[in-house]
Amino acid sequence: MSVTQNIKTIIKELEGIKLVSVTKTIDAERINESIRAGATIIGENRVQEFEEKFDEILPCEKHLIGHLQTNKVKKAVQLFDVIQSVDSLKLIQEIDRKAMDIEKVQKVFLQVNIGNEPQKYGFGQDEIRQIIPEISSLKNIQVTGLMCIPPFVTPDQVRPYFKQMKALFDEMKLENCSNINIRELSMGMSNDYMAAIEEGATMVRVGSAIFGSRKY
Repeated sequence: MSVTQNIKTIIKELEGIKLVSVTKTIDAERINESIRAGATIIGENRVQEFEEKFDEILPCEKHLIGHLQTNKVKKAVQLFDVIQSVDSLKLIQEIDRKAMDIEKVQKVFLQVNIGNEPQKYGFGQDEIRQIIPEISSLKNIQVTGLMCIPPFVTPDQVRPYFKQMKALFDEMKLENCSNINIRELSMGMSNDYMAAIEEGATMVRVGSAIFGSRKY
């Protein structure tokens, strides 16, 4: 099916759950096709790649979903509405500084390493609870969600990780700070987004199911 058909089919399946169209390696023309078909949020993995096609993309909400290095924070704050991949206290402090420089309050999600995988970025569940007091003092950050990339297993095997994320999400929603208002749970990708929705995701990140296999 075409990008347009794929988008319309997936949006119908989601029934109100927010869709992030993952546009890594996808050119601006195909991204715009997805936006015309109903995509309202796009998610990019790399700051530099997105910067090169930024001016060609139709109006939409723009999320960074890939790992962010501190030396790319200044540009990321300029380009993205939401940075989903905040995976350390050092990074969130740098985002706060660069956002303050341009008088912006940057929306971010906290990335959780829900599978405790050493090769992946993200906060541990206990760690994320411990850093809340330090985050609450930052003036140019608004924490609006949680995000995870669980172990790559079958949809049935991944459900326990999604359940843990939902429990953490429900707990974090109770945080009462001026700059912490967690209302989004971003989890689930092309291979398991329906399982993620069934376990409580409010937002899914779908790429290959929309655009097909990536060509590197």
